[in-house]
Amino acid sequence: MAGIEPAAAATEAPVVERLAELTPAARAMLGELVAASHWNQTADDWAVFFDSGTIYVIREAGGRIIASGAVLPMGASRPGCLAGLTGRGVAWISMILVLPEWRGRGLGRGVFDQCVRHVRAQHRIAMLDATPAGEALYKQFGFEVLWRLTRWRREASPATRPLLPAARPDIDSLAELDQEALGFSRTTLLRALLARADSRIVRQALGFGIVRAGRVAHHIGPLVATNERAAIAVLQDAAARYAGPLLIDVPDERPLLRQALLDTGFTAQRGFARMALATAEQRVPQGQTHFIHAVAGPEFA
Repeated sequence: MAGIEPAAAATEAPVVERLAELTPAARAMLGELVAASHWNQTADDWAVFFDSGTIYVIREAGGRIIASGAVLPMGASRPGCLAGLTGRGVAWISMILVLPEWRGRGLGRGVFDQCVRHVRAQHRIAMLDATPAGEALYKQFGFEVLWRLTRWRREASPATRPLLPAARPDIDSLAELDQEALGFSRTTLLRALLARADSRIVRQALGFGIVRAGRVAHHIGPLVATNERAAIAVLQDAAARYAGPLLIDVPDERPLLRQALLDTGFTAQRGFARMALATAEQRVPQGQTHFIHAVAGPEFA
C-alpha cells in the first residue's frame, strides 16, 4: 500500500534513514503512523517488513518517527516471467505514511524516492498498490497501472459458524497456487502470516483464503482460487466465522464476487491501482491473475 501527500513547495531534502532496530519505541511510533493514517496494519506487519525487508523512516529533531516507507523483496518468479538479463525478481513498496501535521512538506516523496532507489539497486522490479492520491505521483516515477482493485468492508455481524481452529497447512501446495496466480513467489510471507496465533485459513477444493487480525478489522486475503465460484465459497465461509468488522481487497473485474460481497453485507470503501516499474530489460511477471480474488493487502501484494 502506497499513499503520498500532495506535492509541496521545494524545501530542504528530508533525511531518510534505514531503521536499524525495531525497538518497542520504534514499534510504538510506527503504530502511531498507521493509526493517524487510518490503516489496518499491526506490529506483526511491521515485523515482517523489518525481518524480511527494509523499513525507511524520517525523524523530527527529537527522534520521533514522522514518516515511513517499506521495501519487501519477493521470491523467485515463474519461468519466463522475467527477462533473463536481471532475473532478480520483484520487490514490493508500501507503508508510505506521514503524520498529518507533517504532510505537504515532501516527506512522503522523499521516503518513496529512497524506496525506489533501494529496489533499483537490487535490480528488481518495483511493484505497489497505489492509493488514488499516490497514483499520479508514481506515474511520474515511471510506474504503470496493471489493474485496479477495491477495498470492501463489512461491519460487525453475528457469526453463524464456529471459528476455525488454528492450522498449519501444507504451505508448499498453497504457495504453488499463489505463485501461479501472481507470477512470483512469496512463500516466506505466507509462512509469516500463517504463523500468527490469530490467523486462520479457509480452504475449499479449488482455493484458499487467509484471515488475520488487523488494527481495526480482520483482513481476508490473499484469496486465491481457480475460479470465481470457488472464491465466493471461501469468502462466504470466512465471513460466516467472524463477528467483527472485515476487510477484503478485490480486483475490480470480478462481477460474481462483487455481487456476493454486496449480498454478504460488504460495501466498497476505496480504490487502489496495482502498478509496476520495470527497466527496458525487465518484464513484469505475468501470472494467472484470474486466480487472484483478493490480495494479501496493499502492503503485501
